[in-house]
Amino acid sequence: MRALIAALLALVAAPVLILPASAQSASPFEVRTVARGLEHPWGIAFLPDGRILVTERPGRLRLVTADGRVSPALAGVPAVHAVGQGGLLGIAVDPDFDRNRFIYLSLAERRANGANATAVFRGRLNAAATGLEAGRIIWRQEPAFVSRHHFGSRLVFDRAGLLYVTTGDRFQQAMEAQNPANTIAKVVRITRDGEPAPGNPGGAWNPAVFAIGLRNSQGAALHPQTGELWVSNHGPRGGDGLYPIRAGRNYGWPLISWGTHYDGRPVNEGLRERRGLEQPSVHWTPSIAPSGLVFYTGDLFPSWRGNLFSGALAGQMLVRMELDGDRVVRQERLLADLGKRFRDVQQGPDGAIWLISDAADGELLRLAPRGR
Repeated sequence: MRALIAALLALVAAPVLILPASAQSASPFEVRTVARGLEHPWGIAFLPDGRILVTERPGRLRLVTADGRVSPALAGVPAVHAVGQGGLLGIAVDPDFDRNRFIYLSLAERRANGANATAVFRGRLNAAATGLEAGRIIWRQEPAFVSRHHFGSRLVFDRAGLLYVTTGDRFQQAMEAQNPANTIAKVVRITRDGEPAPGNPGGAWNPAVFAIGLRNSQGAALHPQTGELWVSNHGPRGGDGLYPIRAGRNYGWPLISWGTHYDGRPVNEGLRERRGLEQPSVHWTPSIAPSGLVFYTGDLFPSWRGNLFSGALAGQMLVRMELDGDRVVRQERLLADLGKRFRDVQQGPDGAIWLISDAADGELLRLAPRGR
């Protein structure tokens, strides 16, 4: 049995093939800056007509045209607690936007006595696209804590029109990740009205919780073939991980980790594997701080179709991953020469890959084949 466990650990820990940035010198693609002057942009989402909604962490929502015109801040956005890593964060467009014009925003919400927590807001984009109407908070993370960190906050719709929400452990509440009765460090699945989704594990679990044990997931995307949610999760000092998310599974934090605490202490005596806890499809040690995540399904890059892309904050790059089932078998590290913290990455209706850089003067960028 010990030999079997050792072999499994070796398989997970084995390095995948990684191409460094220097391998890109003859790259067939180019990166163009479409818009500048975005203050710490956090999330991007495309409207059916190709215009782009961009959240700015201090609390503004912008509309950007494909040729780079940036709107004034849209009206009707809820107040946010813009402290530390908190503010206006993830965004999603309703799958039936053409009918209902709903936009969903995740945010750090101020609560009583200086506490805060993640919340999800829904509003209707008005006909002039200048603001959100009939807006309300549809879901709140509980409990709230006084914290500046780890709000999670990606929003992804599944094929049934149910909304996944990633939440963080608030930095100092790590063991709450293992408490299925709350929504700390979880993947939550709700309806468009904010009610617990049918088919969640239920029982002793909070009715909105879908999976547990994820420290701070800031990347999330739906697999184009299986329809499963995949997330990228921030480890502490190393141990960032990529996971396919399945109902009722436990992803281990803080019982297991490939990283260490920030002061160098091992996490739970250095335990990396334990029966009943999920292992990552790949882990990044040292940390790259993975952020936005997208599966590529477009036509501009036929050889990349089916690949998974992750932005990286600390790593300051775009990571391209080739998969074999649930395993990452090859990585290519792109755009490292730009020196930017890539906060989100999405595929546009034009088949290009769009990114935002996390900075006080953040940019919206478009990656496409040369001349396209």
